[in-house]
Amino acid sequence: MTVPATARPKAHGLIAGAALAWNLLGLAMFAMQASMSPDQVAALPAPDRAVVEATPGWLTAAFGVATGAGLLGSIGLLLRQRWAVPSLAVSLVALLVQIGGAYLVTPAWAASGAAGLVLPVLLVAVGALLVRYARRATA
Repeated sequence: MTVPATARPKAHGLIAGAALAWNLLGLAMFAMQASMSPDQVAALPAPDRAVVEATPGWLTAAFGVATGAGLLGSIGLLLRQRWAVPSLAVSLVALLVQIGGAYLVTPAWAASGAAGLVLPVLLVAVGALLVRYARRATA
């Protein structure tokens, strides 16, 4: 009988540790964005400033939920807790709301064009892979 990859402690530790680092980085990005002073916003290039100024509070809240739930889910994943799956799923849904909202209610497309989709696509892919992995690792 073979041991599934998700049961191997070393591989799991590396994956869960990378997920934790990834979500800590996301939380740092959220903290930086949420704490920008008016002077820092004014110093941004005009297209980026327009996006920040047009961002409603609910979109910032979605960013916070995405990063907070992702961090919590990563901790749960590291501990192999079943609640990691719903936490990472909430993070993914909040991320989709954040990205969709950014492109619907801010001039994000005008600021970055198609090249600006690279990071959101990467974020969604990583989020979906983490949910999938957590389902297997915590079963």
